[in-house]
Amino acid sequence: MTISVVLDGDSIPIDRDVFVELLENSVASDYVAYQNALAKGSIEFKTLVRLARKGEIPYSLFFGPVAVVRAQIRANTGKLLEGISKATFSVNSRGTVELHRIELIVKDLLRKQATLKKYDDTLTHNTIVGMIGKPGTTVEQDAQALMRAIKLTRSDLQSARNKEAALNLLIDRLESSQILVSRSVRNYMPQQLKANFSGMAIKDKKVPYIFLASELGQEELYGRQVFTLTLLTVLIARNIFAPVTYQTQSGGAAPGREYEIVEQLLMPVEEIITLPLGSLDDIVAAADHFKVTPSALAVRAMHLKLVDVETSSAYLTELNRRHASRPKSQARNPLPAKAVRKYAGRELVSRMFDALDAGRLSERQFCKSVCLNKLKPTQLADLRAVVG
Repeated sequence: MTISVVLDGDSIPIDRDVFVELLENSVASDYVAYQNALAKGSIEFKTLVRLARKGEIPYSLFFGPVAVVRAQIRANTGKLLEGISKATFSVNSRGTVELHRIELIVKDLLRKQATLKKYDDTLTHNTIVGMIGKPGTTVEQDAQALMRAIKLTRSDLQSARNKEAALNLLIDRLESSQILVSRSVRNYMPQQLKANFSGMAIKDKKVPYIFLASELGQEELYGRQVFTLTLLTVLIARNIFAPVTYQTQSGGAAPGREYEIVEQLLMPVEEIITLPLGSLDDIVAAADHFKVTPSALAVRAMHLKLVDVETSSAYLTELNRRHASRPKSQARNPLPAKAVRKYAGRELVSRMFDALDAGRLSERQFCKSVCLNKLKPTQLADLRAVVG
């Protein structure tokens, strides 16, 4: 089957499989023009070129044989996944993330890593990467070792004013350990998020990058982000780089090693067994203490057999009902400088300012690589002010 490409009244047939495979593996698959072309069996040449540009595809590939196109797609995917190391885009069987849904974000963060390493000669080998998971260690030992490495104590987290403050503290500790942290900000990323995932870790020996898919700023959701960020940190420490989804409804299944370490790090067994957990109010209070969600606390209590499966499931059902009934928060448009800092990450922005001040790159290069041209050179003073 073919798709007709219309140019100056003439029709040029191209292989439909080529058309589909190229665009389905890009962000351009979300565009109406792509769906219309499939339905009609034809597309204007100028529209094809526009879709190719959106998907970062050389438009000449559309006129090539399917074998060549598939080889190019495999090569592109292979290069992209060198920074992630898991082709399935998942850490468990509950769900996967399609590559094209986050492809431009992955590419941009990889470019940011490469740019920082090019201009910052103070970077050292990252000692967090692959530091835990040696044979013979216990979950408790791994959790303690990781906390020492990032200079974080449980009392630091638990004494934070709220879950948002705990999240910011964790980010500060990670960035001080040369782990870059990016958070999603609508309209300030190279593509909008539609994938059902919570975050990902991108590989590098010096500056691994964590991307955290942010949600609207409710206390419950900050608790989710604390858990997700800790999980991604554990993955980096175990030399695993992959997207993850936030899961609390795990039924009676035992958690994997990474989740066990996260649970011990955030909700240590020696502390949780001292708390009352006989009611949902107790669960909520304990979750506030540990700066996690009540759902995560209920699952942890079930894993430790402090609460039976039926009771934990009832708690989770009620918590989901409460969450669904909450009024939806209205997203506010952040100040441009704060949005850039949040997406690029404070540590990357700060280090790139050092390179800018040292004359190793121009303001225009800075605006392109760090800010994705969302800020002009005249606005860099605003960015300096919010970076601190």
